[in-house]
Amino acid sequence: MIESKEETEQVSPKEKEAEESEDYVKAAIKEQAREEDPVSSTNFSLRKIIGGDFLTAKMIRSQIWLIVLIVGFTIFYISSRYSCQQDLIEIDKLEGELKDAKYRALSSSSKLTERCRESHVLEILQNNKDSILHIANQPPYKIEVPDE
Repeated sequence: MIESKEETEQVSPKEKEAEESEDYVKAAIKEQAREEDPVSSTNFSLRKIIGGDFLTAKMIRSQIWLIVLIVGFTIFYISSRYSCQQDLIEIDKLEGELKDAKYRALSSSSKLTERCRESHVLEILQNNKDSILHIANQPPYKIEVPDE
C-alpha cells in the first residue's frame, strides 16, 4: 500500500500543467460570469457614448425611476396628441356642417322673402279667381274709438 501512495503522489509535469490551465480557465470564467459591471472611468468620450459603454447596469439601476417617468410622459404626450388630432378632425367636420346649415338657412330665407314680396302676393291673388281679396283703393286710416 505504501508503494501505491507514492505512485499517486508522483504527478507528471503534464498533469500539473493541465491542472493549472484548468484552474486558470475556471478563474477566467468566474471573472466573466460576474453580474457586477467593471468599474468604468469617469470621463465619457464620444466613442463610449456611441458604443453604449456608459449604459452600465449600475447606472441604469440608479436612474430607473427617471427612465420610468420619461416613458410615462412620452406615452401621455402621444395619447394627448392623438386625442387632440381627433378633436381637430371633429371640429373641421362640424365647421363644414355649420357652413352647409348657414347656406341652407340663407337659401330658405331668400325663398321666403321672395314669396312674401307684395308683387308676388298680388300675382298669386290675380291668378286665383275664387279669392275675394283685392288691392285696396283707399289708403289705410285709423279708427278712433271714444273712451267711455
